[in-house]
Amino acid sequence: MKKKAIALRYDTKKEKAPKVIAKGEGEVAKNIIKIAKENELPIQKDEDLVEMLSKIELDKEIPAELYKAVAEVFSFIYKISK
Repeated sequence: MKKKAIALRYDTKKEKAPKVIAKGEGEVAKNIIKIAKENELPIQKDEDLVEMLSKIELDKEIPAELYKAVAEVFSFIYKISK
């Protein structure tokens, strides 16, 4: 199975919900992760969530059904970045 990665952005001033801003598998996934690390962005591993988010088109907000799962990721990120 190829490695997959998704990048989310959430600008609370401009967006109602997080958006998928990058996604890919294999080499593209490795590049997404590399860029995140280079920019000291937090990385959360959740294969099930990545699978669900990979079905969302680029630059589209996540659907309401995924709010809870994504909120947990953002909560984790907030805790580690404090």
